[in-house]
Amino acid sequence: MRSFVQRYWGVTIPDVQVCPEHTTPWRAFCDAYFARSPVTVWEASRGFGGKSYLLALLGLTEAVTLKAGVNVLGGSGEQSTRVHRYMQQFWDCQNAPGQLLASDPSRRETRLTWGNTVTALMASQASVRGPHVPRLRLDEIDVMALEILDAALGQTMGTAEVPAQTVMSSTHQNSDGTMTEIKRRVAEKGWGHYVWCYRETVKPHGWLPASEIERKRQEVTAAMFNVEYDLQEPSPESRAIQPAAVEAMFRHDLGFWRGGNQEYIEVESPRTGARYATGADWARKTDWTIIPTIRFDVVPARVVAFERCGRLPWPVMVKKFDDRLARYPGGGAHDGTGLGDVVDGYLTQYALSVVMVGRARSDLLSNYISAIERGEIESPMIEFMHGEHRYASVDDVYGSGHLPDSIAAMALAYQAGRYTGPAAILI
Repeated sequence: MRSFVQRYWGVTIPDVQVCPEHTTPWRAFCDAYFARSPVTVWEASRGFGGKSYLLALLGLTEAVTLKAGVNVLGGSGEQSTRVHRYMQQFWDCQNAPGQLLASDPSRRETRLTWGNTVTALMASQASVRGPHVPRLRLDEIDVMALEILDAALGQTMGTAEVPAQTVMSSTHQNSDGTMTEIKRRVAEKGWGHYVWCYRETVKPHGWLPASEIERKRQEVTAAMFNVEYDLQEPSPESRAIQPAAVEAMFRHDLGFWRGGNQEYIEVESPRTGARYATGADWARKTDWTIIPTIRFDVVPARVVAFERCGRLPWPVMVKKFDDRLARYPGGGAHDGTGLGDVVDGYLTQYALSVVMVGRARSDLLSNYISAIERGEIESPMIEFMHGEHRYASVDDVYGSGHLPDSIAAMALAYQAGRYTGPAAILI
């Protein structure tokens, strides 16, 4: 593949990882081409990451070598045509296989001799609900309306020869924009997430002159450079939990798990004399049942077990909680809002039935979040839980948004570790 791209398109894609937690553009390109994940998210520096250029190169290579239909959708119609123009430029390369063109590329479409097309879509519901293709390439999604993106995700349909694959590419510049929502979904759905900055594209291993980096540093504000070029977190004014506190809470050195559906995580087996508390937030329709266990006789308190599962029959979900309480003796609390009697009827172990309403609900969540921000709780890196904690907005936690399931469950476990009163409480 590398030799094909170099020979026919005249491009050498950078493949040197510089930042410890980054990847390389070449790895992102290959994993998307070979559909190693059905959906991948590319996050890279504005301009210097070469995202649009790389997306054009990927789509064109797929059209030529896989005979795949490819749709390109940008945050605006102009962004879609910009990616398509990059493709047109590749056809001007000396060794480009021009004999495969069925006609001269138009502004929005390139048709190949075997009938497949590369199409630049308009950012509208009518456009994105068009014909199904195996490959969908989305660019600058952080400025794309989420409802347009979600509609577009229904386009892909694989063939016997070409599996379906979607790339969503962007700089992350808005703290509560579309990219924030997509990064929430990465851990939940297990999508591939590829991150690189200008350090992975600078010369000599890349195409970017070092002088351009310094010029841009002098040209834009420090805040803009930090977010859009150094890939620091966007301004977190609307975040429910301070991002730095979330990063301090989730520690890679304690272990790494994705927190997938029905993946039971046991970081530490029960210890004699230890003090534990377990929480449960129940899946009702589309939510998740989350059951975390926290050890409280250590400082900071530490998550020692975690499980996430989808909607299951009540006896099955409650048994998971009941078994955890038996395995890790101590306090327990579950969300009893509207169904406390149902759950309590299946439990054999002691647990608080917590009705989460009103001001006291806010206090429960505030107590838990304050503990995080004081550094009183730590956890292994569980991607699903980390994503929900990192991107939860104030409205999600205290307003009309959707309270993330893992935050609710952890707050209940934290409450159970602190509470010594009667078994049923109204909060």
